[in-house]
Amino acid sequence: MKKDRTGLIVLFSRVFLGGIFVYASHDKIIHPVPFAEIVYNYQILPPLLVNPASLFLPWLELLVGLSLILGIWLPGAVLICNGLLLVFFTTLLFNMARGLDIDCGCFTTSIGPSSGGHMVWYLFRDGFFLFVGLFLFVTSYFMRIQRGSR
Repeated sequence: MKKDRTGLIVLFSRVFLGGIFVYASHDKIIHPVPFAEIVYNYQILPPLLVNPASLFLPWLELLVGLSLILGIWLPGAVLICNGLLLVFFTTLLFNMARGLDIDCGCFTTSIGPSSGGHMVWYLFRDGFFLFVGLFLFVTSYFMRIQRGSR
C-alpha cells in the first residue's frame, strides 16, 4: 500500500515538473529574441554565449519535460531536470545578492508589470520546484520506486 502511494506521488511529481518544463519552454521557443535579451540581462554569460544558450535551453526544457511526463529516459531526465533547477535557483540567488531585480523570463518572454513578480517570489517558487526535483532524484536513484512506463 505504501509503495503504491509513493508511486502515485512520484507520478504526480513527474507530471507536475514535466508540465512546468513544457510550459516554460513554449514561449521561449516561439520568441527567441526577447528570451535572449532576458538571458543577457542576467549578466552571467559572456555575450558570445547568450544566443546559443537562448536557443538551446528552451528545447532542452521541452525534451526534459516531455521525458518526465511520458516516463521515458527517466534517469537522465531527472538528472538534467535537477541540474537545470539548481542552475536556475543559484542564478536567481546570485543576481539577488548582486542587487539585481530582473524579470526571470521563466514562463514568458514579455517584460512588463504582468510578466512576473519579485526575485524573492522567484526564489520561493524555484526552491519548491527544486524540492520536488530532489524528491524525484532520490526516488529514481536510491529508492527505485518507479522507473516509468516501459
